Amino acid sequence: MATKKKLLQAAAGAAGGEALNVEDVFSTYLYEGDGSAQTITNGIDLDGEGGMVWLKRRSASESHYLYDTERGIRKAIRSDSTAAQSTLSLGLDIFNSDGFRLNVSHTDSGVDFTTWTFRKAPKFFDVVTWTGTGSTQSISHNLDSQIGFMAVKATSYVDNWYAFHRQMANPYSYTQPYLRLNDTFGVTGLGDFGTSVNLSNTSSFQVSGNINLSGVTYVAYLFAHNDGDGEFGPDGDADIIKCGSYSGDSTTDGSHEIDLGFEPQWVLIKQSNGSDLWFILDTMRGMTDSSGSGLYPHSSAGEDTNASVFKIQPTPTGFRFFENSGFFNLSGEEYIYIAIRRGPMAVPEDATEVFEQAFATSPGNPNFVSGFPVDAALRVFTDGSSVYPQMSSRLTQGKYLKTSSTAAEVSFSSWAFDYQDGVIDGTSASSLLLTYMWKRAPSFFDVVAYTGNGTAGRTVSHNLGVAPEMIWVKNRDDSDNWEVYHSALTATSSLRLNTTNDEIVASTRWNNTEPTDTVFTVGTWNTTNGSGDGMIAYLFASLDGVSKVGSYTGDGTSDGSKVIDCGFSAGARFVLIKRTDNTGNWNLFDTERGITVGFDPQLRLNTTDAEDTTIDVLAPSSSGFALTNASSNYNALNSTYIFYAIA
Repeated sequence: MATKKKLLQAAAGAAGGEALNVEDVFSTYLYEGDGSAQTITNGIDLDGEGGMVWLKRRSASESHYLYDTERGIRKAIRSDSTAAQSTLSLGLDIFNSDGFRLNVSHTDSGVDFTTWTFRKAPKFFDVVTWTGTGSTQSISHNLDSQIGFMAVKATSYVDNWYAFHRQMANPYSYTQPYLRLNDTFGVTGLGDFGTSVNLSNTSSFQVSGNINLSGVTYVAYLFAHNDGDGEFGPDGDADIIKCGSYSGDSTTDGSHEIDLGFEPQWVLIKQSNGSDLWFILDTMRGMTDSSGSGLYPHSSAGEDTNASVFKIQPTPTGFRFFENSGFFNLSGEEYIYIAIRRGPMAVPEDATEVFEQAFATSPGNPNFVSGFPVDAALRVFTDGSSVYPQMSSRLTQGKYLKTSSTAAEVSFSSWAFDYQDGVIDGTSASSLLLTYMWKRAPSFFDVVAYTGNGTAGRTVSHNLGVAPEMIWVKNRDDSDNWEVYHSALTATSSLRLNTTNDEIVASTRWNNTEPTDTVFTVGTWNTTNGSGDGMIAYLFASLDGVSKVGSYTGDGTSDGSKVIDCGFSAGARFVLIKRTDNTGNWNLFDTERGITVGFDPQLRLNTTDAEDTTIDVLAPSSSGFALTNASSNYNALNSTYIFYAIA
């Protein structure tokens, strides 16, 4: 569907057809400079719809550069400077229908950069410009909602940035308190309240004072605040941006959670009643309960990866704190924020959009190439090497869990997810090192990090959008088993990913409660709800033509006549099988190593064994896979099995 048509439909809600998703209007895109002009393809239509690109060098000190379609190409302003607009000879020199092009001003060879792109859209974002008159002036906008946050900069005049937020004092008065984006001062002590703005009108705002000096040109970036009135997502009724405030409480255990009603991917926070820093966090560069990567809009400083400070972790409904610095969560202090929803919101139509498997490549970053941002990865050593299969996620990057072990989480800083097209683990190329990569997406796959409370009936929110058919849960802090829920067994039972055990009947894992499309329930058992312990859950679902979570009963044949129909059109690329009525391994097959007529290399998630290449187990089938082995692990007569397959 054409972007302009989608925009019109979004403005009217879902009634007219498909509404915009967050991935249509916002993108965090990371890249490494190569010293020449680089085209950034992020799927955002800037040429047709307009918007703003915010760019920052990550690995060294350099200003934040902001470009927008209202002022035009090569015209940059800097959030960390009072300087007027500068026209660069190169810089951002093309706005495209699916991104933009950067010339050598921002493509230094080997240097890491981040870009944040905001597309104009009702109830999300707008850019406006004007020339000051020296008296009160009304400026029209197309936000179609009250302004949640607005940043104003004189482009022809040396002056501060003026930042206004809906939840600072007197939010809709003509003596609106402000912050300055280019410094750390709080609202107290500024004194200059002759600068006026009214944020309450849904189609205009009024300016005077320092943001309307006679003959001076200005630009303003306007961010909406959705409060149950967002018009995004598949049903055209979802919120994707919040501009709110909170009080710090100095807790460090994750108990202080900001409820957004959605999981964020990008957060800007500033202490409003004091002179602490502005900072921006995003999930592409890292937001976890143990570390993060902050950038400061008011400063040219490079990325700050201070592990003792940036401990903010997204949840399915907001974000929570694991630190008590003045940055985020100091008791008695007040903070404002902008938060943007995580995507994608669209259900994938092709498995290659959300799953890939690859051997390590070198040189180059990332080592494992997916073609999309990776949210979870399973790394296996096909020769065994006495090395455990390792599972890691974007929410816990820098750490991993061993699928064949009860061990607690292990730190490994090279598990980095800050790439657009894969993950890196610092390992050189090897034909023996294979990684499976998932992207979180509705109806396909989700990851949830939560803290246990030991209480029966505790519900854990998720964003899968459908009831999960399989869940893997591991206590990150304790040495304990992996628990596996599967819809074929119901919530009265569990399997263990790290053992060959058959079905275990116990209400303490899932509290005898089936998961829903918004929550899953856990009991008192330490493996799924350890009191005060960090937990991680991986949620899987069947999606037509993409993935299948299912079960079958063996018929004892080995001639390939037993076909498992997954609803695929070109066969399965990934197959995981486990016997449930007796002991059996978690047997893993993939097309990267071979699902063929003949011997099929197989790995086992519950062992450190090298792959077994001496058994014929599967044969290709266009609808899924066929079974060619009647032994107990795969297709014994009347035995029961569960499986997970990806097209």
